[in-house]
Amino acid sequence: MVVGAPARYLVFFQYLGTRYSGVMETSNDQSLIGVQNYLEKAMQNLKPVAPVKFHISSRTDTGVHALCNSAHLDIQRAPGKPAFDEKQLVHGLNRHLKPEPICILNAHRVASTFHARFSALSRTYIYRLLMGCSHHSEIPVFERDLCWAPRGGYLNVPAMQEAAQFLVGTHDFSTFRSLSSETPFQSPIRTIFQVDIQPSSGFLAHHYEHRGLEFWELKFRSRSFLYRQVRRMVGALVAVGQGKLTPHRIKELLELKDSRAFPSNAMAPPSGLFLKSVEYSAADLDPTVAPGE
Repeated sequence: MVVGAPARYLVFFQYLGTRYSGVMETSNDQSLIGVQNYLEKAMQNLKPVAPVKFHISSRTDTGVHALCNSAHLDIQRAPGKPAFDEKQLVHGLNRHLKPEPICILNAHRVASTFHARFSALSRTYIYRLLMGCSHHSEIPVFERDLCWAPRGGYLNVPAMQEAAQFLVGTHDFSTFRSLSSETPFQSPIRTIFQVDIQPSSGFLAHHYEHRGLEFWELKFRSRSFLYRQVRRMVGALVAVGQGKLTPHRIKELLELKDSRAFPSNAMAPPSGLFLKSVEYSAADLDPTVAPGE
């Protein structure tokens, strides 16, 4: 019997990143392994003809979370078996992901030319800050590993908002990237569409309002980001809020175009960072377009 072409799907998924080495797969003999390892193991339990690889759209590091990441995958089923419908794929994967804090949100059948990483129009990250804690031990137990409480209590938010506007637009972000093996091959030019700093809420925070804690969210949207760029931008903005840097210093750091110019120990920790969403064109996700067209 002739084996048909594999079906390509785009899946959206979320996870708590605390217990993983990051989203990307790692060798299974490490103490922490990647979210991708668990996704591919769950997929194997659905008995595809050949091993399935998840092509992840957005890399996240150890301790970074995702409200919504995405990946595409090609599934070849046994001869005579129809392609999975989207709901069937979501339920099947989630059944085999238990009890990990990883969840498939939805799936879309897409064209064979679609690519989760390169077809993305933009990515949005949020970073959760907690103000009002004089010591790490004052972070509510339900918020540990889900926010950053910088030392010194409250921050000068208007100064941070002023500084954030220097990051919007197209710039050379060399100062705001950490060096990695990919650095020589990546352009440092990025376009930041949006930077917002807004009040937010904590989990059941209305039950401890008397403590005077304030939650804030920093939102960043771009087509793509450099390695640890968001955590460096957050760290620099927090330093402005603490009075360690002036708002204008952010503009000067951009103009230096040198990762060594970034203030030492200023990078924000991974715990408060969430990939909020990966955006695609509606046409790519249009179910009326037959896959392969």
